[in-house]
Amino acid sequence: MDKIAILTRDCAGINASIRSVVRTAFYHNIEVVGVLKGYDGLIDGEFLPLNRRSVSGIINQGGTILKTARSKRFRTESGQKQAVQTIHDNDIDGVIVIGGNGSLTGAHILATQYDIPVIGIPATIDNDINGVDLAIGSDTAVNVALDALDKIRDTATSLERIFVMEVMGRNCGYIALRVALAGGCEEVLVPEMDSNIESTCEEIQASYDKGKVSWIVVVAEGKAKAQDIADTITKRTGLETRVAVLGHIQRGGRPTAIDRILAARLGNYAVDVLRNGATDQCVSLKNDMLTTIPLGIAIQPKDIDVNGYYKLIKILT
Repeated sequence: MDKIAILTRDCAGINASIRSVVRTAFYHNIEVVGVLKGYDGLIDGEFLPLNRRSVSGIINQGGTILKTARSKRFRTESGQKQAVQTIHDNDIDGVIVIGGNGSLTGAHILATQYDIPVIGIPATIDNDINGVDLAIGSDTAVNVALDALDKIRDTATSLERIFVMEVMGRNCGYIALRVALAGGCEEVLVPEMDSNIESTCEEIQASYDKGKVSWIVVVAEGKAKAQDIADTITKRTGLETRVAVLGHIQRGGRPTAIDRILAARLGNYAVDVLRNGATDQCVSLKNDMLTTIPLGIAIQPKDIDVNGYYKLIKILT
């Protein structure tokens, strides 16, 4: 194998993974090019040569130095064929894709439908890659949200108010559940669970009558809008309720040590797996051991122990 390409999505820790891939590849005398702007860049042949020096100083940076974009064109057969032609025209022997479900689905298509050697590295704040204990970026996202929640709790306690904090999670409540548990929150609403806001309001009112003067409700964006929940609570209880929507700050920021170390190990392993002739695989840590799982399995829906998390949150409230 003489030349590989790296394609990424964006979240904290991806730059650390790029660095690991590039420096491991150069250790084995393999040329590396970065694909700019995701699958659109692969279609258009937008490449950036990468070497040991070009990835110096990026280990602590959030986002991705390669930029990224959602690609409608790659979802079409013509777009996929154009991307494959670009790979062949540039003498690329293999591709490493760093990203979440959408990015890894594209990697699976390249491997299974067009015989391109591809290895995936899981990187998503939702940590929703099936069979993967921890994806790059998820630890940082949870810690960013938790830091904000801790500050909100100070205000909620001082002003004796209810706060509804909206975190990211369109289809997955991973961030909301982890933040609610780590932050000692009273309620959490996630897409995977049916929620009864009326029951929540009754709990708030009953607690208020007993002297509890502040509450924090965490809601995943895919479940409901924080403002709608806050309006309902105020209407049902008459208590003042404030809203905090964290938005995309959860995707950025300096990666935690956990994400940097994970990125370094998975990036290094991905190159070795690709060099050894494997394809259509996602690298992962299982019980702190490096392993691979088929991309076809990795992109399937992931089960989270939502009930277990929720039960613990309510017990500890």
